[in-house]
Amino acid sequence: MITKELCAVVRHEEIADSIFRLTVEGNIASEALPGQFVHVKIGGAMGPLLRRPISISSIDRHNGAMTLIYRAGGQGTVLLSTFTAGMEIDILGPLGNGFKVGETAAGEVALLVGGGIGVPPLYELSRQLVQKGVKVVHVLGFQTASAVFYEKEFAELGETFIATVDGTFGEKGFVTDVLRKEQLGFNTLYACGPVPMLKALETGYPDKKVFLSLEERMGCGIGACFACVCRVQGDMSGHAYRKVCSDGPVFRAGEVVL
Repeated sequence: MITKELCAVVRHEEIADSIFRLTVEGNIASEALPGQFVHVKIGGAMGPLLRRPISISSIDRHNGAMTLIYRAGGQGTVLLSTFTAGMEIDILGPLGNGFKVGETAAGEVALLVGGGIGVPPLYELSRQLVQKGVKVVHVLGFQTASAVFYEKEFAELGETFIATVDGTFGEKGFVTDVLRKEQLGFNTLYACGPVPMLKALETGYPDKKVFLSLEERMGCGIGACFACVCRVQGDMSGHAYRKVCSDGPVFRAGEVVL
């Protein structure tokens, strides 16, 4: 059930260059699933008009809390980065369809691939997969060492490879370079990140179960405004679309045109 509520800020800190971890308390946490996101209203009448979509990184149902990790880049997220513990934030969620945890059985191997700000939603997914007895392997890509975050947190759950474009941390290059080098075996692949990365994974593993989470600009977040549509793969009419906010953000590889 989608809820709109004022969530209390419990903790807020910068964990990498312009990357912030925000922990809030609210009823939304009780409904959230891996891969879903929330829509955050920042500022009052004079603040940015549109809400900002932010992925849910981890869920603490026992304490009614969830953690959001985001990059402070635009007007809204820079303003959000100034919020401190004790303040309240207007949040709508949980939104979208998340990762299909049930697609991977206990004893199987799940490969989780993330790029940049696409890394956060993979963390709760990894936690839940581990809880059901799945072996997880992570391949995470960043621009440079100062942008790397959550390496230790992922490593506590399973084998973790880090790639940076400039080679200042981990392997030099992209996540696809690590995949080619390591030749990792897996049953299911889950990924979130920039479109070029998702395209490479979709074409690179045509015979595997692959689930891709799309990053897209959104207006309403609930499928009403059609601001985040993408075409259906194989549709000859040119009129079949999926909404990233409500039909996704997670799609099976081959379902939509990237």
